[in-house]
Order: sequence, then C-alpha cells, then structure tokens
Amino acid sequence: MSLTEDFLSPEEEKEIVQAISEAEKNTSGEIRVHIEAHTEKPPLERAQEVFHSLGMDKTLARNGVLFYIGVQDHTFAIIGDEGIDKAVEDDFWDCTKDIVIDHFKNKRYKQGLVDGILRAGNQLKKYFPYQSDDTNELTNEISKG
Repeated sequence: MSLTEDFLSPEEEKEIVQAISEAEKNTSGEIRVHIEAHTEKPPLERAQEVFHSLGMDKTLARNGVLFYIGVQDHTFAIIGDEGIDKAVEDDFWDCTKDIVIDHFKNKRYKQGLVDGILRAGNQLKKYFPYQSDDTNELTNEISKG
C-alpha cells in the first residue's frame, strides 16, 4: 500500500465524503480533499496547483475550497477560490486550520478533516448560502496524487 492509501481507511474516507455532503447542504461552496505522499513545493503553492488541476477554479461563484494533505511531508493547507477570498476576512481559514492541525497532531486524521470540513461549510454559509437551485459542481470524492 502507498502512503496515500494507508493514510485513511476506506471507512474513514466514506465518513469524510459524507461530511463534505453534509457541509455542502449549508452552502453553495464546493469542498474537496486531496491527499498525496510528497511534493518538493511549499504546501500552499502545491495546493494551488492541485486546485487548478482539479478544475476547482471553474465553479460558477468561484467558491471552491480545497483541503490539501501531504502525508510524508506532514503538510496541510486550506485554500479557497477568488470568490471566497474577495468576500471573507484575511484570517477566515485560521480557526478551521487550527482545528484540523490539532487533530492531526494526535493522529486523528479523519476526525480533523471531518471537523474542519463541517466548520468550513458552516462558515461559508454566511457568504455563500445554499440555494434551492444549487447543483453539486464538483465531485465530493477524495482525490489522490
């Protein structure tokens, strides 16, 4: 098994996908999780590359959110698209990031992601509330690299 495959069990992945579905019931924002073993790049730079490669910059409201995890490097980043960045305060992701990192420090990876994803959905609903005609523009499945 690879580092990315061993990071979460299939059951844990299902719980994370369920958390994404739950969070997206609060917001028109689109949330994704990407896990990869290693990169030479800083986590925010790599997260930006992954964000674009996954087409997350193609949502109508430009309100995609990526939770990026570098397993071997012990790195983590949360980034949002320009629609979010224009609407929220500069420290918008700090509390969410802190929640995830606190869990990660104790090897509670699934719980960190679930709690962070649910918090992100709750925070985003203030700026991007769920609309009755909202469509799921991006898959909720976890991507791996």
